[in-house]
Amino acid sequence: MNGLIVLNKDKGKTSRDIINSLNHIFNIKKIGHTGTLDPLATGVLVCCIGKYTKLVNLLTSETKEYIAEIKLGIKTDTQDITGNVISTNTFNITKSDILKVFDNFPKEYIQTVPLYSSVHVNGKRLYEYARNNTKVTLPKREVSIYNLELISFNKDIITFKTKVSKGTYIRSLIEDICSNLNTYGTMNNLIRTKQGNFSIDNSYTLEDIKNGNYKLLNIKEFLDYPVIELPDTLINKVLNGNSITNSFNITNKVIFTYKQKDIAIYEVNNQDLKPYIMF
Repeated sequence: MNGLIVLNKDKGKTSRDIINSLNHIFNIKKIGHTGTLDPLATGVLVCCIGKYTKLVNLLTSETKEYIAEIKLGIKTDTQDITGNVISTNTFNITKSDILKVFDNFPKEYIQTVPLYSSVHVNGKRLYEYARNNTKVTLPKREVSIYNLELISFNKDIITFKTKVSKGTYIRSLIEDICSNLNTYGTMNNLIRTKQGNFSIDNSYTLEDIKNGNYKLLNIKEFLDYPVIELPDTLINKVLNGNSITNSFNITNKVIFTYKQKDIAIYEVNNQDLKPYIMF
């Protein structure tokens, strides 16, 4: 069984919980996802099944879109509403203040990775340091914020939409937004609405999948690469992972099939085509 399925993750479940459920439903162990969602979050979780797990890194590089809520006036140890409150303050913020911060927020900046995250530092995940109350220097990474759009502002709740690069933590983004507003704030809710071209509008809940109401996507349906059926003269070379002459005039990547089966993705290498992913 090989394919890709777009889930709408339930609140309160980890991404690992979702994979475990899919393992049970499909009775297959080889399933991976292309970007962790916090238990608090819902929305798009792209899952690759069988040989398509080899596509995880390729699909993880896509941009992501979220709708997020900020609860103003509190700071928690986890940077979201599930954590322990460690600081509070009063605030006097207007819609105009928020729009000004959004308009002036940098398109690229160095973001600090949250302590409660699965990023590895010296062989341990950061959340292990947090649970053991051990001090650690948090890593930083450059991220891109493609847009910030205010949806609503009601009392102490700001709701906004954002499109960001791979590796961006919305909890950290919220903390940085609140810092620019000169107040505290924490993530109150989060929905991932898109990852690359995968949208929540075309996603399935676990209940849908349990009831058989879903569609597995084939590679040709979600990767915008040319698809070429290999001739008999080339199939053995490709199966052995050899480079071949770019007689097909490919400019980037190509999906090779043979007798309607996915064989490999090749990419341009000078005048040749070399293996990128083998199925």
